[in-house]
Amino acid sequence: FYQKEAWARAMLKLEKRPQPSQLWTWATPVLAVLITMVAGGALFAALGQDPVAAISTIFWQPLFGEFAFYYRPQLLIKGAPLVLIATGLSLGFRAGIWNIGAEGQYIVGALAGAGVALAFYPAESALIFPLMVLAGALGGWAWGMIPAVLKLRFGTNEILVSLMLVYVAEQLLAAMALGLMKNPEGRGFPGSRNLRQYDSAHNAELITGTGMHWGVVAALIAVIFAYVLLSRHLLGYHIRLAGQAPRAARFAGVRPARLVLFCLGTSGALAGLAGLFEVAGPAGQVSIDFNVGYGFTAIIVAFLGRLHPFGILLAGLLMALTYIGGELAQSNMGLPAAAIQLFQGMLLFFLLAVDLLTNYRIRLATKEVA
Repeated sequence: FYQKEAWARAMLKLEKRPQPSQLWTWATPVLAVLITMVAGGALFAALGQDPVAAISTIFWQPLFGEFAFYYRPQLLIKGAPLVLIATGLSLGFRAGIWNIGAEGQYIVGALAGAGVALAFYPAESALIFPLMVLAGALGGWAWGMIPAVLKLRFGTNEILVSLMLVYVAEQLLAAMALGLMKNPEGRGFPGSRNLRQYDSAHNAELITGTGMHWGVVAALIAVIFAYVLLSRHLLGYHIRLAGQAPRAARFAGVRPARLVLFCLGTSGALAGLAGLFEVAGPAGQVSIDFNVGYGFTAIIVAFLGRLHPFGILLAGLLMALTYIGGELAQSNMGLPAAAIQLFQGMLLFFLLAVDLLTNYRIRLATKEVA
């Protein structure tokens, strides 16, 4: 006779919630930031740096350090394009329409706006900058409409098409910087004329020393517009319904084609505006390395802000802080740029991981084992 002894083994089990948790919906971004700090500290320690000093340099020094008076305005300068792009992307993401090519729309918007300025150079007129704004929005809109039309006409995947168009836009940027838009007085160096030296085309600070320029104003307007649209307008209701319950949306009379055109067109236009305000202000010229990844980083900002306009505003400022603090860490502590980029990428990774708790709860289950 063999005697069998039964024992209980504890197991963790994921149990689907009846409905998404509102508490975890807003708690996960905070938890993801904290986990990113811990994991980032471990990364910096592995690189031979003091993790506490590195995290402090990234998050504390730009706001309260010795030279905070210089770095604080940079929050608006770097945060504005992120908020502007992420707000447009969030509309599509809410409807289940995935625009991953905002970086390309950002580039084309900058090229279109800079093209207007260079076409009028050296004439001075109050109409030039408004025309640049219009051209930047139309350029980004047109680039965003390419995946929209292809999706509706041929059933292509907007994720792949919009992403591939980023590389086309980058080649177009290089061609313009080396060819048609090249500064004839630049002594052979690639890049356009400096728009900051062209008064009618310069996106200057509205209040000196604050970082407030027209791009910041546009970002705030976009946030307010998106909030009103999503909470007060029928189109916003259709966007939310299409993302949450696609089958119910069709029965409710939602027209998917209309949403595709609106979401991809709007996100493209806002990305194009971000490119225009950047090339006319902080960047100052069309150059080969003009794009710095704002279009891709804005995806992190959109999800970190829970696809909510005001959440995106806060997330954009946080991400701008990591840009500024990351540059400080590189210069003061010798951290490689790749480590800072990895640190920023961790934020999205942990956000997606912790976001599981929004729809699932963790239960402790026991199982009898002989």
